[in-house]
Amino acid sequence: MLVNYLSYLITEVPIPDLLQGWYHYGILSDLLGDGIFAVDGEKWLHQKKVSSNELTTKIVKDFSSTVFKTNALKLARIISEAATCNKAMEIQELFMKATLDSIVKILLGIELDTMDGTNEEGTRFAHAFDVANEMTIYRYVDFSWKIKRFLNIGSEALLRKNIKVIDQFVYNLIKIKIETDNSSEDELALKKEDIISRLLESQETDPKYLRDLILCLISAGKDTTASTLTWFIYMLCKHPHIQEKVAQEVREATNLEDSSCIDEVAASLTEEALEKMQYLHAALSETLRLYPAVPLAGPRICIGKDFAYRQTKLICAVLLGCYKFKLSEEKKVAHYLTKISLHIDGGLYVHASPRP
Repeated sequence: MLVNYLSYLITEVPIPDLLQGWYHYGILSDLLGDGIFAVDGEKWLHQKKVSSNELTTKIVKDFSSTVFKTNALKLARIISEAATCNKAMEIQELFMKATLDSIVKILLGIELDTMDGTNEEGTRFAHAFDVANEMTIYRYVDFSWKIKRFLNIGSEALLRKNIKVIDQFVYNLIKIKIETDNSSEDELALKKEDIISRLLESQETDPKYLRDLILCLISAGKDTTASTLTWFIYMLCKHPHIQEKVAQEVREATNLEDSSCIDEVAASLTEEALEKMQYLHAALSETLRLYPAVPLAGPRICIGKDFAYRQTKLICAVLLGCYKFKLSEEKKVAHYLTKISLHIDGGLYVHASPRP
């Protein structure tokens, strides 16, 4: 009953002005601090300026495209193994890992490699971040959350426990980056592609400021993109003729033969090729209209919109250029899992098969 009410509240009820200002900040600040999602006024303007500037610089755009392509290939190879065994896979979790690996690499220049499961600390962080997201949005309907926080019981105790895991992970990465920033100039020249290194170079060295910025950008770059990708695959499985049109457009835009391998597809995905994929872009936009990833974004336009479209288009082009997808349960009807960003409840199990 409560889950149904939460889903209705998030997806159907217009967000009132009361969610702005101190009310909004009070709910989100324990997790997101003074990050762009939690603040208004001058702090919001500053965060928007910093984030927008970094996400639109050529060096970050080029670096991010390389990271997206690398992790799309890792993802495709995992899918290839499952396809070879005709094994169903939970693709939402794979997207969550892929987008987390990508955003952390772009922010901090560090390989988490959660897709291959080699980083236990990264896996703990990802789980803690998911739980903290869920407990934070629960505050919007739990009017006793401040009492629970004071007494450190129930959902608030769980939130505090997971924020501690998150903070330990993020502050440790910031510490590593600050220490790395004191290394030789030759080494530094190779590390200025990631966003935090660039901020450190511009004297933004306050760990709390960096922590809040990192968590908001991770939230924006991980959960929302993974959610959109999952709903997109779900919709393509429900409408296979659309899936075929997207796959055909990828082949035409890249001038590849039907028998091209994963690496050939990825190598052909230049900026020019992605720009030609207007049908893919439209299909992604329609998915976002039907299944908005963050229904609490209010009237503000996402500052990372172009960044996110580039990532989703690149991942989709690699996967759909190489594989066909179908639901493990063809009659499955997906429902929202209530969080700040809206995933599919229970995940999405699919079968993949190589394209001829």
